[in-house]
Amino acid sequence: MSVILIPVLIFLARIVDVSMGTLRIVFISRGVKVAAAVLGFFEILIWLLAISQIMKNLTSPWHYLAYASGFSLGNYVGLTIEQNLRIGTQLLRIMTREDSSELVSALIFRGYGVTTVDAQGSTGPVKVVFTVIRRKDIDDALQIIDRHAPKAFYTVEDIRQAAPRDVLKGIRSSQDDIMKRLRGQVLKRK
Repeated sequence: MSVILIPVLIFLARIVDVSMGTLRIVFISRGVKVAAAVLGFFEILIWLLAISQIMKNLTSPWHYLAYASGFSLGNYVGLTIEQNLRIGTQLLRIMTREDSSELVSALIFRGYGVTTVDAQGSTGPVKVVFTVIRRKDIDDALQIIDRHAPKAFYTVEDIRQAAPRDVLKGIRSSQDDIMKRLRGQVLKRK
């Protein structure tokens, strides 16, 4: 019984501890110290339990295969969990040669802060549009780009830290004023 049960437990333990390790690294890169520390504790505890079983069974290839397979699948599971959590903030940088006013208006209308810059690209003048958004909102923002600037080039980057909310209060209130005016214009058109 233990010939099968112990490798299965090693396999499952490695999936869990490697997934925790993947999430721990993500939390460290985003500055989430407490969650990283807690995950690190349990990650190592589970790893110690798994490796102790390997050391007790050094002649069993099944234990080695279970350990390596669990490590491999743990990476996949950890990345999948991280993608679905969508924790953090991202910088969306959009470059377009087209008129960006509709794109900017649509982003502002949806509540995203927007900064635009005139720039020079390799093929001529471009407008660069910056917006900082929550990771869970990235799909919504990309749909806006597809709708209002389908030929635009964009990049998405993780941000470790952004300005505190109170710094953005003045910016937010002026954005609210702009959004009210835009909504008023939309209602007038109908």
